[in-house]
Amino acid sequence: MSLWTEIRKIPPVTRFLCGSSLAVTVPVLLESVSAYLYFYDKSLVTQRFQIWRVFTTFFIGPFGIGYIFHFAMLYQHSQELETSYYQGRSGDYAWQLLQVAIGVLILNIPLGTVMHHRPFFLALVYLTSRLASPDAQTSLFGMISFPVRYLPYVFIALDLLMEGRAGAARAISGAIVGHLWWWGVWDSRVIERYGTAPAWLKRLFGQDPGPSAHGSWKRGGVQGVPPRQVREESRPGGHRWGSGHRLGDS
Repeated sequence: MSLWTEIRKIPPVTRFLCGSSLAVTVPVLLESVSAYLYFYDKSLVTQRFQIWRVFTTFFIGPFGIGYIFHFAMLYQHSQELETSYYQGRSGDYAWQLLQVAIGVLILNIPLGTVMHHRPFFLALVYLTSRLASPDAQTSLFGMISFPVRYLPYVFIALDLLMEGRAGAARAISGAIVGHLWWWGVWDSRVIERYGTAPAWLKRLFGQDPGPSAHGSWKRGGVQGVPPRQVREESRPGGHRWGSGHRLGDS
């Protein structure tokens, strides 16, 4: 079976995210391209029209061995979202990710952030942690087990230890955007209509261009309900999304 056949099995938005990450970061790791070319610099974007930096800032880094773990977790969390909660709605997922990216950029302006991969990733982690089953567990490198819903805060704590307050602030900005994403689109649904992709984007991802709804979805033939309804109606026999995963495993 060809490599391309296996790649095509990856959901389209996740494939785009991972492919972009490889395309931007690997040349830098191989020292073929200067990382500075991909950093976000507001003056270069607005005055010299180096628009590509708005895109590459979300996919450049981290460098060294840390990139392997980052890439594996990016794939893991994005695939979980796209194949479970956004199954058949990749267009909506892509549209909401675009809004997440804008939110991350705005919150990081006061921080002077040049690489936005970490807060963007934290937004994904926050959403997956809130949509997971309340009793789902994960672990820190197989040593300490804890509920999945605390995973974003563990990442923030790790960033504080490794990068200081500046790193923690960047991670917190991603968690804030992730919380707004979860609360506004999935929990209260007050901004759900703004998360519905335009018809042209839905068609691009093969999604039905008709109205989108989070009322129900299916995964593996099992009918599911939104997280808020799950909390309000704890039904026996309801679908469980597994027992979580180990932090640091690919």
